[in-house]
Amino acid sequence: MNERLAGKFIVIDGPDGCGKSSQVKLLIEWLNAQGVSTARFRDPGDTPIGEKIREILLNPEHLSMCTETEVLLYMSARIQLWLEKIAPALKDNKCVILDRWLSSTYAYQGWAGGFGVDKIMKLANDCLERVWPDLTIILDVDTKTASKRLNRELDRMEAKGDIYHSKVRAGFLKFAEEHENAFVIDASQEIDNVHENVLRIIGEVSFS
Repeated sequence: MNERLAGKFIVIDGPDGCGKSSQVKLLIEWLNAQGVSTARFRDPGDTPIGEKIREILLNPEHLSMCTETEVLLYMSARIQLWLEKIAPALKDNKCVILDRWLSSTYAYQGWAGGFGVDKIMKLANDCLERVWPDLTIILDVDTKTASKRLNRELDRMEAKGDIYHSKVRAGFLKFAEEHENAFVIDASQEIDNVHENVLRIIGEVSFS
């Protein structure tokens, strides 16, 4: 398994409330138990600049922020994360597990926010040294179930309402249709069942 996953870049993504953080944690624990050298990051974040951008993006006080600003801030944090963390980890042959990536900007700002996925892709291709990971796993959950799981004070993105988040879900499903090595898992299942499906996909996918 270590040989199979060394230097691979895997993203866990999906709508708010889909259980990404839990699945990333379980996956890291499993990989470590298999002797796989791993690195875990979140997008945006995990660099000094990225964490400051994250605070700005998610602060509920910033309700006036427009979609275009969101796009550029997310992309800026992502560029910094790649340069400081992801690229060095991949160079060290670690298996990088990432909580969100460009697939989120595709679904949130490109699809739900109306910025346009073609514009998202052009910007990404112009700015990022590497656009797509080796594997993207989308955790799919309906809006009603997702909202029940967010039993805390909502951040600025989470508080955008059911209509917006229904569009986000549709954006993720569209993303999975259009991109090779992007797979959808029903995240409304029990957490252990979702984890088993994550492992199944990682075990079966062709890293060509």
